Amino acid sequence: MKFTELGIKDYILKAIDKLGFEEATEIQGLAIPEVLKGIDVIGQAQTGTGKTFSYAIPIIEMVDTECKDVQALVLCPTRELTIQVQKEVEKLLEYTKKIKVATIYGGTSYEKQIRELKNRPQVVIGTPGRIIDHMNRKTLQLDHLKMLVLDEADEMLKMGFKDDLEIILKDTPDKRQTVLFSATMPPFIKNIAKNYQKNPVHLVVEKKTLTVEMISQEYYFVKRDDKKELLVRLLDFYEFKSSMIFCNTKKEVDELVTFLQKHEFSVDGLHGDLKQMVRDRVMNAFRSGSVKILVATDVAARGIDVSDVEVIFNYDIPQEDETYVHRIGRTGRAGRSGKSITFVHPRAKTRLKEIENYTKKEMTFKEIPSIEDINNAKVSKVYSKIVEEINSYNKIDQTQMINRLVKEGYDVNQIINALISLTVKEEKRQYKDIEIIPLRAERKEKGVKKVSKNNFTEGRKKFIKASLNIGKKESMRPQILLSFLAKTVDIRKENVGDIVIRKSGTELDITEGAYNRLRRLEGRKYQNTVIRVGKVQN
Repeated sequence: MKFTELGIKDYILKAIDKLGFEEATEIQGLAIPEVLKGIDVIGQAQTGTGKTFSYAIPIIEMVDTECKDVQALVLCPTRELTIQVQKEVEKLLEYTKKIKVATIYGGTSYEKQIRELKNRPQVVIGTPGRIIDHMNRKTLQLDHLKMLVLDEADEMLKMGFKDDLEIILKDTPDKRQTVLFSATMPPFIKNIAKNYQKNPVHLVVEKKTLTVEMISQEYYFVKRDDKKELLVRLLDFYEFKSSMIFCNTKKEVDELVTFLQKHEFSVDGLHGDLKQMVRDRVMNAFRSGSVKILVATDVAARGIDVSDVEVIFNYDIPQEDETYVHRIGRTGRAGRSGKSITFVHPRAKTRLKEIENYTKKEMTFKEIPSIEDINNAKVSKVYSKIVEEINSYNKIDQTQMINRLVKEGYDVNQIINALISLTVKEEKRQYKDIEIIPLRAERKEKGVKKVSKNNFTEGRKKFIKASLNIGKKESMRPQILLSFLAKTVDIRKENVGDIVIRKSGTELDITEGAYNRLRRLEGRKYQNTVIRVGKVQN
């Protein structure tokens, strides 16, 4: 379904067109018409399916621009998702200044958020805990709320926001429209639908995965400052005939094109700020092969259909799983084999696992090629070309020239060396050092312990249930707890599962290794409470 068929305002369509979208995703095509009717909706869809626009477009349609009260509230489980949703909403507001948006989440000052709220936004996006704080402070009034959206409701439940959600649901007008998006439907989410929605329409979009088996998916661990140098090494090592490199921002595209041009690569860039005439010129050059490397943003690359792209580089990891699939699907077409290479910061392992879970396929870890590896690869390619030429049936007989050179006193080795030198480009490249980040044993691909198939899918981590004697009486919240654990005993959030915070204590699912670090809290004080750590017996 095209966006133009959904009956939405012209200025929203104009913004969508600028973003390069024409066809709605499946969840958007299903949800937008229903939400626009003003009825309650349950959208069951995975991350990466475009669900943000499924409620953001109806919100903008619904807002009364003459009214300066909060009319729509979007609840998100994390600060990161809150910011991401805000950016998506603001993209849709490109051509109107009549709707204001505020974001409310932990980790930033109340004063800044209070200033935003005093600016009379009609749309507020935030995390449950901080939203409640502002409700209690009377700095956020929801008396005129028309639509309440719960985005990734199951994740909010998993992070311990159950009580917070109930408080917000109870303290907002009964006549509001309630829209809920969740990848799964655990009992509590079903109870929300039963108790706080009115005859909701349940829309289900099955998770789509990558099915292109001809694409070799590889990744390199690399720090941000070394990404450009790694890219140069890989381009020299493989000598791809046709490459697409994806960046997340227009600025990154411009910087990378300039960098690669200075290193004498045949490269050009594509992003939304370029005029159509320039875009056409760049694409024609890439299709014809006069430009070997195309650096692009996802928006600019939408609709590009080039059948023989040899490799796709994810220079920046995409924020959406579906975007990753769209990117790498531009190689390995028409029965050909293809390759995708993803640059992963060591701290982005969780994002890597999310993509692997989405595609149901592990990427292969690759070690950064050394300068010796690059030189050996070049020699091997020249050798292969020579052998191919020797075996060619269409080669031109150069016996006369060879005999002439021999008569003039040149021996065969001199002649061969001279001919090879003519075919080998003199290498002037000076490679900078790159910090090598090894893969830990539990994820190595060859000859080392590998993650078992059962552990690779959801539930690959084994959790135990731990208890702490600090809870709501110490004003504990899930995000505060995760931050406290990270700072005090270096426990990362990916090693923590469900969190349940009660008045006098907290229970949390945690990996065994993280539990050993959790025990270091024993005897320390948190807000004058001496911490006690224990295991909960199942």
